[in-house]
Amino acid sequence: MSIVLEHIDCMKIISWNVNGLRAIHRKGAFFALFEMNPDIVCFQETKAEAIQLPDEVRVVKGYQVFFSHSKKRKGYSGVSIYTKIKPEKIEYGIGIPDFDDEGRLLILYIKDIVIITGYFPNGGSGPDRLQYKLKFYDAFLLFIDTLKIKGKKIIFCGDVNTAHQAIDLARPKENEKNTGFLPIERAWIDKVIDHGYIDIFRTLHPYVRDAYTYWDMKTGARARNVGWRIDYFFISLDLLPKIKRTEIISTYEGSDHCPIVLELI
Repeated sequence: MSIVLEHIDCMKIISWNVNGLRAIHRKGAFFALFEMNPDIVCFQETKAEAIQLPDEVRVVKGYQVFFSHSKKRKGYSGVSIYTKIKPEKIEYGIGIPDFDDEGRLLILYIKDIVIITGYFPNGGSGPDRLQYKLKFYDAFLLFIDTLKIKGKKIIFCGDVNTAHQAIDLARPKENEKNTGFLPIERAWIDKVIDHGYIDIFRTLHPYVRDAYTYWDMKTGARARNVGWRIDYFFISLDLLPKIKRTEIISTYEGSDHCPIVLELI
């Protein structure tokens, strides 16, 4: 049975780009995540429609589950949310078919808080996809700004697919001209912060180095910790007093990304 909260209290959210829900289930990494007793789990890059998932993944006791999948390509993109807390409303995207049809966003409304899981586009595969990514970025920021104007508190998490500063990747010099660390991509994160959203990990840990959430599997980069921090929790400024802690669980395996955690008091 879902929890209906009068006040958001002691809420734990886990976000993870799983690189395939079916894959982490096969590896035994799906249920182990729920042993951490999260109130909300936000998955990205699920690569499946709900009907393709084993029953025990599609239905988890104590959680309501929501899925959004790509309508353009099978086994591509996709996000899901597992929540103990009953949402008042859920939206499957931001109302722009060109973006929503790739199944990249789920938006949960819980009291005055809006929680969004996002699998933001990668800007690789040529200039068209980079432009798509930048347009997606701008449309998303407009969407959350509109919610904020209406009095909503914002938490958005997931794979943003851009490292913000040099401290956020192991080899910044070598990647200055590569998507994921281009000045125009990083400038969007500057804009997000200028609009009153907080990268909570970097705010609480301003000088921590070698803290990454993604490693290239083909080169065995994880064993050498040659990584990128491209998975985030961003919060609106009004939620800062409620933040208890945030963590990158870099030892948790099963994907080329690792889970990240946010706890509110």
